[in-house]
Amino acid sequence: MSSELSIVVIGVFCLIGVGLYALLTVRNLFQIIIALQLLVKGAIIALVVAGKMSGQIMLGQSLAMTVIVADTIVAVIGLALAVQAKRYLGTLDIKVLSSLKG
Repeated sequence: MSSELSIVVIGVFCLIGVGLYALLTVRNLFQIIIALQLLVKGAIIALVVAGKMSGQIMLGQSLAMTVIVADTIVAVIGLALAVQAKRYLGTLDIKVLSSLKG
C-alpha cells in the first residue's frame, strides 16, 4: 500500500471514529444527524479506496454514488423530522423525544 493510500485509510478511520464517538455522546438531534453524516462520509471514502485497491475503481465509485443518494435521502428526512420536533416540542434533546413513545 502506498503512503498516500495509507494516509487516506487513516483519515477514513478518523472520520468513522469521530462519527461513532459523537453518535454515542451527543443528545441533540441535529448533532446526531451530523455524526451520522461523518460515519457515512468515512464509509464512502472507504468504498472508493477499496475499489482502487482491488483494481475495480468504477465499482467502488458506483457504490459510493449509491450510498451518497441514500445518505442524502436519510439526511433530508431526518432534518425534516428534527425541524418538526423543534416546532412542536421546543427541544431537540433525545431524552425528551424518547418520552413520546406510545
